[in-house]
Amino acid sequence: MLELKDVSRRVDGVDHLVNISMRLEPGALNVLLGPARAGKTSLMRVMAGLDRAGEGAILFNGVDVTGQAVARRNVAMVYQQFINYPGWTVRENIASPLRVKRASREEIEREVGRAAELLRLTPYLERKPLELSGGQQQRVALARAIVKKASLVLLDEPLANLDYKLREELRAELPRLFADAGSVVVYATTEPLEALLLGGNTATMSEGRVTQFGPSGEAYRRPNSLETARTFSDPPLNVLPVENAAQADRYPGARTLAFRAHHLRMERKTAAAHTYTLEVLSSEITGSETYVHLRHGDHRWVMLTHGVHAFEPGSQQTVYVEPDDMMSFQADGRALGHAGKAA
Repeated sequence: MLELKDVSRRVDGVDHLVNISMRLEPGALNVLLGPARAGKTSLMRVMAGLDRAGEGAILFNGVDVTGQAVARRNVAMVYQQFINYPGWTVRENIASPLRVKRASREEIEREVGRAAELLRLTPYLERKPLELSGGQQQRVALARAIVKKASLVLLDEPLANLDYKLREELRAELPRLFADAGSVVVYATTEPLEALLLGGNTATMSEGRVTQFGPSGEAYRRPNSLETARTFSDPPLNVLPVENAAQADRYPGARTLAFRAHHLRMERKTAAAHTYTLEVLSSEITGSETYVHLRHGDHRWVMLTHGVHAFEPGSQQTVYVEPDDMMSFQADGRALGHAGKAA
C-alpha cells in the first residue's frame, strides 16, 4: 500500500502539489485524472522518488520512504514517449530489469517469454525497437515494467501517442496485465472516458490539488464539487446560474446548476423537463454522433446527440434537460447532491 500524508511541493514560489492525502491499494488501478499542468506528473515523480516533497510524508507498506532515492525503490515507470534502448533487441530491452537484478538465465527466459506472449511481442523478440511500430514499441516498454515486478508501477499517459484502435486494445488489457503482480499501479490521463473505461479508483486533480478520490464511477456520477464535475466531463460541463434555470425553486440552497452534454436532448423524456430555446452556434458531426454548440446567455452549452443532424448556425433550437440529470452546487462550489441519479 502507498500512502500519502499531506504531501506538498513548491518550486520557485509556485505550488506544484498542495496537501495531498491518499491511500493507494495494490490490485486496483489508481487513475490520476486532470488537464495538463494539473499536477499528475509532479505527483508521480514524488511517488517515485525522482522529486522530493517539500512537506508531508510518503509511506510504502507502513515504511516512511519520503527521503529515499529512486534507486532504492522498486519502481517501474512508463511514459507516453516510447523509451527503449535502441541498440538492443526487444528481448534484451524486456530482460534489462532482470539482468540488473542478476536473475538466472532460466528466470530471464521464462519471464521475458511470458511478458512477450501477454503483449503479443513474441514474433519481434530479435528485432530492434526502431524496426517496430509505435504501438509495438510501447508494448516493449510495458513488458519491461511487467517483468520488473515493481512494487509501484507508474504509467504517465502511456497510450497518448498510439492510434485509436491500439489504445482501445491496450486499455482493456492494462488492468489484467498488472492485476496479479501485487503492485500499486497509478495511471495518469487527461481523458475522463479513459478513467471510466479503466475502472478502479480515480483521483481528480486541479492546480496541484486532489479534489476527489474514490471509485471511478462514483466520482463521475457523484462529484463532490463543481471543480470535480468539470474535471470529469468531456465535452465540457454545461453550467447555468440557478436563477436562470427553468425551475429554480426546485434547487434550494444552490448557486449553480450543471449537467453533461448527453443530458441535453432534442426531445423531452418527462413532462417535468426544463425547456430552453437557444441559438445554434455550430455543430460537429463525428461518425454516428453530432455535437451541437448552443448559446445560453453568457454561457456556451454543448449537446451530444446520436445520429447525423444538420443544424444551421444562427437558428433557434428547443432543447430539454430532465430535473434528475441536474447537479447542484453551493456558492463555494461544493455539491448539494443530485436531484436524481444522473449518469
